[in-house]
Parts: sequence; structure tokens; C-alpha cells
Amino acid sequence: MGAIETRRIWVSSALNDYLDFPHVGQLFMIEREVFHKKNATCTLERALGITIQTSVQADARGLLATNRGHWAIENSCHYVIDWNFNQDRSRIRTGHGPSNVTRLRRVAVGVIKSFIKGRESVAEKMRSLSRNTSLVFDYLRMTENSARRVPAPSG
Repeated sequence: MGAIETRRIWVSSALNDYLDFPHVGQLFMIEREVFHKKNATCTLERALGITIQTSVQADARGLLATNRGHWAIENSCHYVIDWNFNQDRSRIRTGHGPSNVTRLRRVAVGVIKSFIKGRESVAEKMRSLSRNTSLVFDYLRMTENSARRVPAPSG
């Protein structure tokens, strides 16, 4: 890859009694330092967080691993949805609309991923399906041509 990343975490429960926040277990600060090999620059980000987990339930190493795992999911799932459906520009903002549309998009990505063969991406599969919409119905087995034929019982 083109970067070297170093993550550090500090955790504390010293401020819990002063916070007006329900169920506080610990506060933490994660520092992410990234050295970009391509242009020899370094970036530094700090994020503050609150967790309900106490230091007994999750130590610093556990919190850092949980945070890292969250971003792995965020990047793999949400990036695909945002990139392919341009979700960040969605104008759906009221009621249950945003969460319902997100669920539909996730289902669509799941269905599309189940039909990807080889190294094809979700975006490539979406483009091929948009050029030949009858394939969508075939993939979903919604047409008579694509429905599985159940053999007639013998005898």
C-alpha cells in the first residue's frame, strides 16, 4: 500500500462523574497518524469517543480493535452503497424514508454481489444490468424463462 498508519488510544473513566451523559463507561481518544509514501507527507487525526463499556469490559486494546472493526465495515458496506447509489446526495430526509431506502440499497447490493463472478465489481455488474434489464428479472427468477423447472413426479 501507499501509506503507513499508526493508531494510538488513550482511555479514561476519570471524567465520568462530570459528564451529563447516560451510561458512560469510559472516554477515549484515538489518534491516527498516516505517513503517505507517495508524497512523503504525514497526516494526524484525533477522534474523541464515549463508550458504555467499562475498563473491565473493554481495555484500551479492545476498544481500538472494536473501532478498527467498525471502520472496516463502514468502508466495505457503506462505501459501496454511497459510491454506487450516491447515497450522500439523497434528498430523502423525513420519517422512516432514509432508513428504508438504505435497507433496500443494502438488499440490492447483496443480490448483486451474489451474482458477481470473478473479479467483477458491484459497479460493473450494475452497469451491465442497467444495459440489459431483462437480466435483472432472470437473476431474481421473476420470469417464466428464468424460473427453475421442477421435474414432474414419475409414476
